Amino acid sequence: MKEYRLGSSKQEIFELLPERKVKKVILGEKPIGILRMGELFYAFDSQCPHRGADLLQANINGLSEIICPLHQYRFDLKTGQVRSGYCSDLPVYSVHLHEEGLTIQIPQ
Repeated sequence: MKEYRLGSSKQEIFELLPERKVKKVILGEKPIGILRMGELFYAFDSQCPHRGADLLQANINGLSEIICPLHQYRFDLKTGQVRSGYCSDLPVYSVHLHEEGLTIQIPQ
């Protein structure tokens, strides 16, 4: 497991990640999406596992699901489990907000 840190304070993270808008970051060589909903943060593969659609354009519903813009597949943001559609689950990553910024753990 490799740990990455974004920002240097909570305030910087809140400014960097607008509410309910997916932001793409590259950690090592891996592009991931990060989403903030209030004080909750989610990190996940930036492409849908079904056909590789870019999840930067995805919608977020009131059930904490990300909805692929291509075929409307829905994935649970906490677990990555596919909730609607026929494909593999969306890889998700552990995210923690600290006074010193945001840490994300990516498997090697």
